[in-house]
Amino acid sequence: MNIALTKAVLAAVKGGAMAIASVLISGSDGLEGVRYHPYLDVSGVDTVCYGHTGGDVIMNRTYTKNECKYILHRDIRNVAKQVGAKIKLKIPITTRGALYSFVYNVGIDNFDKSTLLIRLNQGRERAACNELSRWVYSDGKVLQGLIDRRRIEREVCLMGVK
Repeated sequence: MNIALTKAVLAAVKGGAMAIASVLISGSDGLEGVRYHPYLDVSGVDTVCYGHTGGDVIMNRTYTKNECKYILHRDIRNVAKQVGAKIKLKIPITTRGALYSFVYNVGIDNFDKSTLLIRLNQGRERAACNELSRWVYSDGKVLQGLIDRRRIEREVCLMGVK
């Protein structure tokens, strides 16, 4: 992880896991980048802003910076609720923030049936964080962008693990 992103994550710790996830996803060195014009992602899914997908993406319109920020914060709040319902143990704030970023990317259904979640709820935080590096496939193909993203999420996930 580059120094600027590391500093941004550490500064976000005071704001909590949602702030950490927001920095990871949308910061100037973030994992998603921003696109105001909708596009099809590598899997052919309608996508806009900071990687937002769903039936509410309107393909032939331009989104504003404020709309994209609003959508991101709404999405992270939803992810936080979903992830919170699945985690049975207290975990470090950095781990939680990294998991919000991860689930924002892969979806709650994939997280729910993951070995990562099993390890986490067994109290095996380090093993859970190490599972992130396995999630580098899209449509059966390894993507360098996902390798890079999971490396960063893993680093943040492990920051608070003893």
